[in-house]
Amino acid sequence: MGVDEEKSEGEGKVWSLCRMPFWQTSSSNGNGSSSSSSSSSSMGNNNVYQQSQTSQLGERSTATSSNAVSSMAKSLLPTRRRLRLDPPNKLYFPYEPGKQVRSAIGIKNTSKSHVAFKFQTTAPKSCYMRPPGGILAPGESLIATVFKFVEPPENNEKPMEQKSRVKFKIMSLKVKGETDYVPELFDEQKDQVAVEQILRVVFLDPERPCPALEKLKRQLAEAEAALEARKRPPEETGPRIVGEGLVIDEWKERRERYLARQQVEGVDSA
Repeated sequence: MGVDEEKSEGEGKVWSLCRMPFWQTSSSNGNGSSSSSSSSSSMGNNNVYQQSQTSQLGERSTATSSNAVSSMAKSLLPTRRRLRLDPPNKLYFPYEPGKQVRSAIGIKNTSKSHVAFKFQTTAPKSCYMRPPGGILAPGESLIATVFKFVEPPENNEKPMEQKSRVKFKIMSLKVKGETDYVPELFDEQKDQVAVEQILRVVFLDPERPCPALEKLKRQLAEAEAALEARKRPPEETGPRIVGEGLVIDEWKERRERYLARQQVEGVDSA
């Protein structure tokens, strides 16, 4: 009996010792797993939030960098020309100190829209352009004349070694076809104005023939001929108006002469 009681007590202790750790471990594991799952979920939420913030910052930086790159690329791209100039970047003047000399430049609208152009110079008191500006239709061209007073050489400079600091600038602006040219157009639409070219002054010896001098003479002659043509009144293509608004066409004039002859012949025969 004593042995059986001792065995039963011992077995109870063993079972109690065996059961308690399992229950405690299970409970402790359950609490740990719940706390770990909650902490992991909070950490997961933090990671998602940080990732979203990082992605937003990345998108902003990407957009900013792309805008910067696009603006830089635009600045590096060459300006699209609306006008073709001849000569393209120089103005040739015969070197005649103490006199007013002339140069010429051809301007052609190579775009598909009407374009206004305007001259500017660093020496407006001694230089002027004819015309100083205007509007060209698509494909239209003209020859502009530039006048300049040539200063005498200083410090015993040789005539052809004198360098002119005067520069000219031609600007262009896209306009509508029915627009009338006024210089204020370029002030009202500054964002749309393009600098076509900066023209440098080059002096030529009038006593030495060269291709540039011969071409200058031809352009000046064409410019003068065009100016004279503009001064002439337009040719009359419609009916002529004589006296107090009497409209006479050619066939009417012939008919009147015919009737007059018929009347004279009738009087003679009578």
